[in-house]
Amino acid sequence: MMFELTEEQKMVRDAARDFAQTELKPGVIDRDENQLFPAEQIKKLGELGFLGMMVDPQYNGSGLDTVSYVLVMEELSKIDASASVVVSVNNSLVCYGLQTYGTAEQKEKYLKPLAAGEVIGAFCLSEPEAGSDASSQHTTAEDKGDHYLLNGTKNWITNGSSASVYLVIAQTHPERGSKGINVLIVEKDMPGFTIGPKENKMGIRGSDTHSLHFDNVIVPKENRIGDDGFGFKFAMKTLEGGRIGIAAQALGIASGAYELALQYAKERIAFGKPIASLQAISFKLADMAMEIEAARLLCLKAAWLKDQGQPYTEAASMAKLKASEVAMKVTVDAVQIHGGYGYVKEYHVERLMRDAKITQIYEGTSEIQRLVIAREILK
Repeated sequence: MMFELTEEQKMVRDAARDFAQTELKPGVIDRDENQLFPAEQIKKLGELGFLGMMVDPQYNGSGLDTVSYVLVMEELSKIDASASVVVSVNNSLVCYGLQTYGTAEQKEKYLKPLAAGEVIGAFCLSEPEAGSDASSQHTTAEDKGDHYLLNGTKNWITNGSSASVYLVIAQTHPERGSKGINVLIVEKDMPGFTIGPKENKMGIRGSDTHSLHFDNVIVPKENRIGDDGFGFKFAMKTLEGGRIGIAAQALGIASGAYELALQYAKERIAFGKPIASLQAISFKLADMAMEIEAARLLCLKAAWLKDQGQPYTEAASMAKLKASEVAMKVTVDAVQIHGGYGYVKEYHVERLMRDAKITQIYEGTSEIQRLVIAREILK
């Protein structure tokens, strides 16, 4: 088995690390405190090709592999998970869905500007009554012949007000259940489409999270992705790849907290010596390092399987479950190692701890991941 990255993968990782340190770190505390969307930083990420990493170059993408994507997500998430989640959604959900299932016309019109970072996208599945139960869509897309009439509400939408292109999952044939669901491409300026207030969140506060409302929005038939009734399958297939991105985000949050804790433990003097020399602290750091490496290997395995065209459902769920639990545990321990300073914003770890929690919730809760894993191993 080969555990060595290619030279290209190392270069991509290093570019992301440099960007995180020079562009994301300055101002990250202020953006978190004031819930400021990192618009300038996202624009630069697009210019560097990080918003269409796995998209074919013919559609303005970077043509990179999923392993490179995981490396980038980890480095960005060490510093600013609010920025990295934009990269995750645009790559794993929006661009992937359009490239894999969109028509040539849809790719030309929507995928190209998304992959180039000229605009960003949003993936609209969750509803007030349909979070984990994705088949219970109350948003409706009534077939009117040459168009759909879209009505309903979507909740917890990342890039809610900053996106220009929205992939909306809606029910067209209620009598068919999950087989009656469609996915429609909605543009921001379509009449009847409104955006609710920004959510005041515990973590990833710079992320642009809103409810979306559709009131008799006319969506042309050519904006449907796939055949009639393909929407639920589209959502499930797309979310599989999305879990790899969120796993990498959780990994990055954990890695960032660990690096800060390790540095602090080496510098903080207590009882005449660095606290890293105290067994209680050194053992905690050892456990943190071990758990992060286990999560990293799961993330890379899932990404590698996807790149090889092999089934990766089980691996993606394992990576997402493990990495999110590691992120929560490691960030709490990092705050503890910092002591009172860990409770202060300028030391960053309290923000990472708050950011970590969402990785256990979105793209399927920990309980959902266990259901997916159990289903796969019991086949």
